[in-house]
Amino acid sequence: MVLTLIWGANFAVVKWGLDYLSPLAFNALRFPIGCVVLAGAALLIGPLPRPRRSDLPRLIALGLLGNGIYQLLFIYGLDLTRAGNASLLLATIPIWALLFSVVAREGTLDGKVFTGIGATFTGMVLVVLGGAQEVALGGGSMLGDALMVLAAMSWAAYTVGSRGLILRYGSIPVTAWTLWIGAVVLIVVGIPDLFRTDWSAVPPGAWASVAFAGFLALGLAYLIWYRAVLQLGSARTAAYSNLIPVVALAIAWPMLGEVPTPLQLAGACVILGGIVLVRRSARRAPAPRVPSGFPVRDASLGEPATESARTREGREQDSR
Repeated sequence: MVLTLIWGANFAVVKWGLDYLSPLAFNALRFPIGCVVLAGAALLIGPLPRPRRSDLPRLIALGLLGNGIYQLLFIYGLDLTRAGNASLLLATIPIWALLFSVVAREGTLDGKVFTGIGATFTGMVLVVLGGAQEVALGGGSMLGDALMVLAAMSWAAYTVGSRGLILRYGSIPVTAWTLWIGAVVLIVVGIPDLFRTDWSAVPPGAWASVAFAGFLALGLAYLIWYRAVLQLGSARTAAYSNLIPVVALAIAWPMLGEVPTPLQLAGACVILGGIVLVRRSARRAPAPRVPSGFPVRDASLGEPATESARTREGREQDSR
């Protein structure tokens, strides 16, 4: 629930901040804040483990995808369309995650989870149809809508692709590595816009939106997201994101003047029903045995080794 509240509010907060800062400048300001949050979390737990050399290409690819490409698609999409559009189109993440999970043979879905995802997708359609004026999918926002769909696809692929590394190293190390990789790209591409910004015209509220987006939506929320991937699997975790449009619409009502219609409210109820169904199924599913934050370092190998990895090594030795 904390994750959905943060990311749901983030649409309206960032949309408001983009009235005073360009998309690239906004990203270049908020990402260092998120990096500091994750660095602080790492210091509280202990030194970061050293990733295996064979995992570096995958880490770099995930960092560029989830914290480079996705963030650029998200910030430009949100800037070109409305907050309601952005939240609803990003709610297609579980559909894409379902397809990517099947390709990756993750095997975390059952009948009820699939039904819950279908229900949340149906609710999303109802919300879109009910907000024909406040949340229009055509017109001048078409490019922004297309960018948000691509953002949903990239985040779903990022979620599915990161789970194996999280099982090996823990959630905080993988979160920190991928965020730092993406941050380098976003800060570099945002430097020209930072120099062009008229800082005297940026009000305190815009700085508050940057702080919210950096500290909460990037730093804290990413930690929560990765932990959920560990406990529930990528497809179930993505299904929870369908509650975000409900929160986004509720906050955009007073903040941006987007008034939800009765059909939108009906769609929100369907989305909530799908979330409850997925949650109940997830509670019955056994949780994987994974490291809580950082794995125990195996001194004999000089590299990280998780409990599940040692179990696999034992089974391999027994089979020999």
